[in-house]
Amino acid sequence: MLLSDIAMPGEDGYALIARVRSLPADRGGTVAAAALTAYATAEDRARVLQAGYHGHFAKPIDPATLVSAVAALAEKAVQPQTWAAGTGG
Repeated sequence: MLLSDIAMPGEDGYALIARVRSLPADRGGTVAAAALTAYATAEDRARVLQAGYHGHFAKPIDPATLVSAVAALAEKAVQPQTWAAGTGG
């Protein structure tokens, strides 16, 4: 499970997920991934999902909600065929 911010110094979350998705599956290229970010508009969410994340979680987020959402993504990761665009908070 990869949980990343979008606004990071040096390399943003979009560059990170592009590098991850370029890897073969056996090296982590299909890992379950979600963005935890202050960028919270509908357009931001669409961009995050289009970039290759499976979920978008807007800050601030209740810790219990985040734990539940991450657990749900991790559960889906066991069966990658269940990924669908728009999954996640």
